Amino acid sequence: MVLKAFFPTCCTSADSGLLVGRWVPEQSSAVILAVVHFPFIPIQVKELLAQVQQTSQVGLAVLGTWCHRRQEPEESLGRFLEGLGAIFSHEPWLQLCREKGSKLWSCKATGWQAPTSPGAPSEDQVMIIFYDQRKVLLSQLHPPAALPDCQAGDAMASATGLAAIFDTVARSEVLFQSDRFDEGPVRLSHWQSEGVEASILVEVAKWASGPICLLLTYLLSLVSAASTCRFFNLWPLSFIWSKLSTCEQLRYRLEQLTFIFNPQKAENPSQLMRKANMFVSVLLDVALGLTLLSWLHGKDRIEQLADALVPVADRVAEELQHLLQWLMGAPAGLKMNRALDQVLGRFFLYHIHLWISYIHLMSPFIERILWHMGLSACLGLTVALSILSDIIALLTFHIYCFYVYGARLYCLKICGLSSLWRLFRGKKWNVLRQRVDSCSYDLDQLFIGTLLFTILVFLLPTTALYYLVFTLLRLLVVTVQGLIHLLVDLINSLPLYALGLRLCRPYRLAAGVKFRVLEHEAGRPLRLLMQINPLPYGRVVHIYRLPSCGCHPKHSWSSLCRKLFFGELIYPWRQRGDKQD
Repeated sequence: MVLKAFFPTCCTSADSGLLVGRWVPEQSSAVILAVVHFPFIPIQVKELLAQVQQTSQVGLAVLGTWCHRRQEPEESLGRFLEGLGAIFSHEPWLQLCREKGSKLWSCKATGWQAPTSPGAPSEDQVMIIFYDQRKVLLSQLHPPAALPDCQAGDAMASATGLAAIFDTVARSEVLFQSDRFDEGPVRLSHWQSEGVEASILVEVAKWASGPICLLLTYLLSLVSAASTCRFFNLWPLSFIWSKLSTCEQLRYRLEQLTFIFNPQKAENPSQLMRKANMFVSVLLDVALGLTLLSWLHGKDRIEQLADALVPVADRVAEELQHLLQWLMGAPAGLKMNRALDQVLGRFFLYHIHLWISYIHLMSPFIERILWHMGLSACLGLTVALSILSDIIALLTFHIYCFYVYGARLYCLKICGLSSLWRLFRGKKWNVLRQRVDSCSYDLDQLFIGTLLFTILVFLLPTTALYYLVFTLLRLLVVTVQGLIHLLVDLINSLPLYALGLRLCRPYRLAAGVKFRVLEHEAGRPLRLLMQINPLPYGRVVHIYRLPSCGCHPKHSWSSLCRKLFFGELIYPWRQRGDKQD
């Protein structure tokens, strides 16, 4: 097995010193985190490592020595580096050296027992892997199904080994908080972010966010307690709240804000990412809502919408009247049952007359209603879209009534025909056992059944035509509402923060690593460069997609067609949590 030494690229030009890191015996890997510079006192180095180990729970140790030969090394320095192995005892003990004025490296591992072929140099059993400490520290590893081949034999690391490397660097962040130019007792070289002023601003923001989050959490708890009042749980109000998309979206928005402003610290990176995705989603939603609000309240657009709404409603009602008059005649040359056709046509025409009267009665208040509904866009575009869906449901309520009447009448006739067809075959439906059993009927029952079956058969085309027309209208309205619900669900569930990280900083979401060969010469250690493979966009959406209150299709296509054929009422888009029929 080859010994793998993970060396940070930020330390390639560091002065000579000690290699500080963690030894992973399962993977035969040495993760180097920093270089301790001369001069130093060994006891102070041990105290620093003990403090970091106590804070990060990572077993740090001095793994070896680092020699950067910028000038000819003195014999005393070489003897001093060799003698450090007795002070900081560790097996294996690495001796990493960079030659003067060249890109050649040498590495020896004292105390490393590995199967070697006769005459093979020790450098062939050591592999140096360079990694970007900043990217590895800030990235989050998502274990892939299979890692790419690095064309280096045993240099291939497993997913567990990669997780150990990434976890070691991430948990040792406390070591990187010490300044590399610090004049303290121990001077280190490692990656460290620059910009102290930005760090101060971040710390001030963190300090101020605590009281703000506590205040907002208290206010949200009051709103949540008020929404669970017994008054809102009374039958008419609870039934209305459960059917309105706006109430469902407001309830979901309250849950979002409660989760975002929770003062408790995130337990893991996944929860932190979820909170960040939800925060960005709410910000984008509110920004789009404010944009819509400014557009509505500019150039008297609300007044224009109110003036155009009543003529549009009259136009729709007029088209429905023409459609009913066409059905009451001879639609497409079909011969309908005259009496039933007139009864159904007049019944539906009376409903249209009632609806037109209701619209004209509400016309003086439409502008004010639209004005107040437009203000709700400040809560987010999803709230405005939910209100639009409810408005469409209210404006097309007469179409829904027509569909229910036609579906119930058609379903009643289909059930009657199926029951009478069993009568002709000497069968009946056993209600207790929920099955069809044999049954003997007398002559009178067969005669009455024949008459009823004949009547239902001849009345079925008229009923089926009305049912077909109003079902198509209902499906058109449901399709429009479904598109609105899907848009709301997309805004609520899209992980915008994760997608932004994938676009701007792809190394933050790592799907694995790939290795590039830097040097491969006989008698020299193999040098590789570890690069991070970013997570694909599809997997980013799949992993970090937020749960939402969106509406989803309840039926499959086969189930939907079966319900349409038998006249059962369908609700293709239902809110989550509703009871299924």
